[in-house]
Amino acid sequence: MQPVTVGIVIIGYFLVLIFISYLTSRNSSDEDFFTAGRQSPWFLVAFGMIGASLSGVTFISIPGEVGNSNFNYFQVVLGYLPGYLVIATVLMPLYYRLRLTSIYTFLEERFGFWSYKSGAFFFLLSRVIGSSFRLFLVAGVLQISFFDAFDLPFWVSVLVSILLIWIYTFRSGIKTVVWTDTLQTLFMIASVVISILFIKNELGWDTGELISQISSDERSTIFQWDWQSGRNFFKQFFAGAFIAIVMTGLDQDMMQKNLTIKTLRDAQKNVFWFCVILVGVNLLFLSLGLLLFQFSEIRGIPIPERTDYLFPGLAIGHFSTIGSIVFLLGITAAAYSSADSALTAMTTSFCVDFLGFKPENYKKNKRIRMLVHISFSALIFFVVLIFHAVNDQSVITAVFTAAGYTYGPLLGMFSFGMFTKLAVKDRWVPVVCLLSPLVSYLINLYSPVLFGGYKFGFEIIILNGLLTFLGLLMIRKNSD
Repeated sequence: MQPVTVGIVIIGYFLVLIFISYLTSRNSSDEDFFTAGRQSPWFLVAFGMIGASLSGVTFISIPGEVGNSNFNYFQVVLGYLPGYLVIATVLMPLYYRLRLTSIYTFLEERFGFWSYKSGAFFFLLSRVIGSSFRLFLVAGVLQISFFDAFDLPFWVSVLVSILLIWIYTFRSGIKTVVWTDTLQTLFMIASVVISILFIKNELGWDTGELISQISSDERSTIFQWDWQSGRNFFKQFFAGAFIAIVMTGLDQDMMQKNLTIKTLRDAQKNVFWFCVILVGVNLLFLSLGLLLFQFSEIRGIPIPERTDYLFPGLAIGHFSTIGSIVFLLGITAAAYSSADSALTAMTTSFCVDFLGFKPENYKKNKRIRMLVHISFSALIFFVVLIFHAVNDQSVITAVFTAAGYTYGPLLGMFSFGMFTKLAVKDRWVPVVCLLSPLVSYLINLYSPVLFGGYKFGFEIIILNGLLTFLGLLMIRKNSD
């Protein structure tokens, strides 16, 4: 695909997003940046949240992972179902009853100042690392497909990406993101479907043959029953439930969209339908991954050592021009639908949780909010450049994996706050929240030795949350 074509596609894509921003920002109040006036249609939020939850990392990694672990990842996806049930029936009623803008204010009401700040801090840490990594990935694709042709350095690619996000989110924040995420989700799903149809037509299969080729391939095996494996069904299923709870229900980024919906009932419908769509979309990604491997094998195309590069390599080097454009739109949509909402959520959390913004002061503090928005954009820019400078995929992956540990303290704190009536010594909560991920990491590192060959998978987050819960129990206040 020619660099000029790439440039035209990217420019056209962002012009559409900026136009949506213009439409949504008209007659917007300063409060709309944080809550969208609590008037977002639930079905729009449900569809748009797919794009935010399936980032550019997911867009590339899930298809590539089929070659390493078959369809085992779908076990995690099945675990999302009970997780979202908990979100809809336990967490959402709590958030709506308290009319929260930042969900971490619950921790202040329940435990105190330091617990509140600890929860907000771990969210910000997770999102800065996670969003930077996702942007690093898509900036790399844009660099190869466009900026390298003009001998422009990597930092230009990153700067342009962040500036474009800032331009269409700085005025109306979450009010704009709700609509742009919907469009970006549409592009992302369309990209996967069109890629599947392209492979089907290139290999001369009809629909029946396509389904047969997927179902008969041993790589479409979903269930893994070996208890020592990190991909064991029960490990991944229960891990999926807790991942859904912490990375959606306890995440300001995802919950901020839900809280823009007017009523609890509609917000719960949003969660249920989002869950159903998410399961179907993940199955599409896995099916595409299997077809990519089959396409490569039939055409004699070498499989890259890092399977993450399989989809980009085939789309840019072996698909038709239309197929390449569709892939580019898909990965751009997946990456930016995650990054734009994360930037808005981090701005909201810092303004509300650390600067103490109140609804009655949103207009007065507008300039401060814009400064915070710019500051987080700059922070992500520099973190992405650090990832690029390290240029060691194993280190970067380890950093991204470590970000998952930061959700454990949130799981422990919210569980303790909701399911016990105990008070804690608030000043010691940050210590517990720091020690729990560290101890979890050490246990995970030595688990084969400690537990007779047992290896932790995604379920390490359960252990992390449990350790936080037990730590809070240890610093509880004695009842008089």
